[in-house]
Amino acid sequence: MVGQLLGEPDLFRVNPYSRAAPRIRLYCVERVEAAERSAEFRAVTAAAVRRSAAARVVARRRLREVLARIAAAPIDVPRLAPRELAALAVEYRDRRDGAVGSVGSADPGALDRWKVDWLQHQLARHEELLDGLYGGAGWAAAEESLRRRVYGAIAEAYPFLARECERQLSGREGGPPPD
Repeated sequence: MVGQLLGEPDLFRVNPYSRAAPRIRLYCVERVEAAERSAEFRAVTAAAVRRSAAARVVARRRLREVLARIAAAPIDVPRLAPRELAALAVEYRDRRDGAVGSVGSADPGALDRWKVDWLQHQLARHEELLDGLYGGAGWAAAEESLRRRVYGAIAEAYPFLARECERQLSGREGGPPPD
């Protein structure tokens, strides 16, 4: 818009914050004020406002679509015997952290944490439901919705992990973990 309405700058200056950065473009105040009073400025500004409004409509529609996909997607939690789940969780933690442990020597709270972590890892493919939002408007809300669905599905499949799921969910949302 600046280039379209004002053309070339009246003056270039070295960027005082970084000599490697592009030079600063300076315009005479009178030229800027005259451009802002012009019909062309009003037309260009109105077009920019329309484009911005249209972009917001598209972003809201995309978010609604992603939230609907998240709500409708089945979250199939692997159903395993408690001992098998514990063994897989310890193995996953050992591979991930470079540790060596055993189910018998693990603290019960840590073991529950590892179980939930392993189950989440198995459900990571659900992140494809966020496609189209990465870095865009509504991504945080959609990610939170997906996270809640995954933790809820884990807690439903393994009621003894419900407390750990709630603790991890609270920790990710920045709130204090429940006692």
